[in-house]
Amino acid sequence: MRVSGNSFERDPGVDWVRVVFDLEPEDGWPPAGTERLWAVKVGDDRVRLDNTPFFVRGFALGDVVVVAPDEDGVLWVKQAVEYSGNCTIRIIPAEGGRRVEELQAVLDAFAPFGVVGEGIEQFGLVALNVPSAVDIPAVKRFVIQGEEEGRWHYEEGCVTPEWRAAE
Repeated sequence: MRVSGNSFERDPGVDWVRVVFDLEPEDGWPPAGTERLWAVKVGDDRVRLDNTPFFVRGFALGDVVVVAPDEDGVLWVKQAVEYSGNCTIRIIPAEGGRRVEELQAVLDAFAPFGVVGEGIEQFGLVALNVPSAVDIPAVKRFVIQGEEEGRWHYEEGCVTPEWRAAE
C-alpha cells in the first residue's frame, strides 16, 4: 500500500510509459534489483520521469532520460540528458515507520514547504520531491532537525548544488 502527497491525476491524452532502472544493491539495500517509474514520452528515445524514485540514486522527478527497449519492449533507462533541478530526499520515520499513519505524518509535515512525495508501507519509506522553487535552506534545515530530534532518518537520493550549499 502506498500513501501519497501528490495531487495530480494522469492525463489520458499523454503518452505514459513505464521505465526501468537497474539498481546496484549494497549490503541488501535497496531490496530489489530494479525500480520501475512512470514517465512521459518527450521524444523517440527520451522520457521525463513522473515519479519520485524510492531507491534509484541520482535521479529526481522531472529529469529527462534516454531509454532503450529490450527484446521484450521493456524501456531501460540509460542516462540522464536533462536534470529538473528537483531533489529526491528519502525519509524513514523513527521506529520503522511502517504504518500508513506514520508515513502520512511525514508527508503532512513537509506539505507546508511545497514538498510532496509518496510513502511505501512495505519498506517504511517516504520519497520526497523537493522542487527547485521551494525554500531549499528551510527544507534542508527541517530534514536535519527531524533527524537530530529522532523523528526520522534521511537519505539524499539526488541533490542539487543549491541543496549542498544550503545551511
